[in-house]
Amino acid sequence: MPTLPPDRPRRSHELRAVAESFGIDAARYDRARPRYPRALIERIAEAAAPGRAVLDVGCGTGIASRQLRAAGCRVLGVETDARMAEVARRLGDAVEVAAFEDWRPEGRVFDAVVAGQAWHWIAPAAGAVKAAGVLRPGGLLAPFWNAFAFPPELADDVAAVLERALPGAPFDVAAMARGDLGGHDALTAAAVEGIRASGAFAEPRHWRYAWELTYTRDAWLDQMPTQGAFTRLPPDALAAVLDGVGAAIDARGGVFTVRYETVAVAATRTDA
Repeated sequence: MPTLPPDRPRRSHELRAVAESFGIDAARYDRARPRYPRALIERIAEAAAPGRAVLDVGCGTGIASRQLRAAGCRVLGVETDARMAEVARRLGDAVEVAAFEDWRPEGRVFDAVVAGQAWHWIAPAAGAVKAAGVLRPGGLLAPFWNAFAFPPELADDVAAVLERALPGAPFDVAAMARGDLGGHDALTAAAVEGIRASGAFAEPRHWRYAWELTYTRDAWLDQMPTQGAFTRLPPDALAAVLDGVGAAIDARGGVFTVRYETVAVAATRTDA
């Protein structure tokens, strides 16, 4: 059984309040958030064969879980927010409510452990150790993230709106508005570091998938409140953001295409 190195104890994520804020409107989250590329889902399902038992860490409302179930996997979700878990259950997912660090596997073993948009809320080395403890030898650990980029002209307009609406915000509003297809690089690097530190996996690989999604004004404004920068905004501040961004989209024709890149960090559990 792998163990944590003595200089890497388990810790609470410093942004835990943000991590647990997405359930404020869980139904909107499930409705508006983008899905994941079919090629990624099928690759995970293939790697999890023949058992195809998958643990979905931080499963939220079950977006990735349902895609994996459609690909033939048996999926159990672990989710810290009971509001998100309730939506997932209503939509047919099996979910246990717990922080992954504290979740008890009760002897269960899985062919794959995945995490869509969630692994960065877990201490990387602790998460890798916990995942290794429930994976069969040869099983797959694959956290993955979506990153997006606006069309440049619209990005400039949205950045201006956020700078006006959110003066003094504790994040770079202009960078957030523009999006960045390399925006998950820091997250994937931390995941790789944690996987290596666990000593339980072969060298991680990166799986990359580029794709696009066209949004109407209403569809994008439906998604914005589910993003971590906005989930805890006061209602008046959020309304100012949505009004300004909606006007910017209208001025550019009301429809636009977002470029996405989905990156997974994939590592195979060793026999040791």
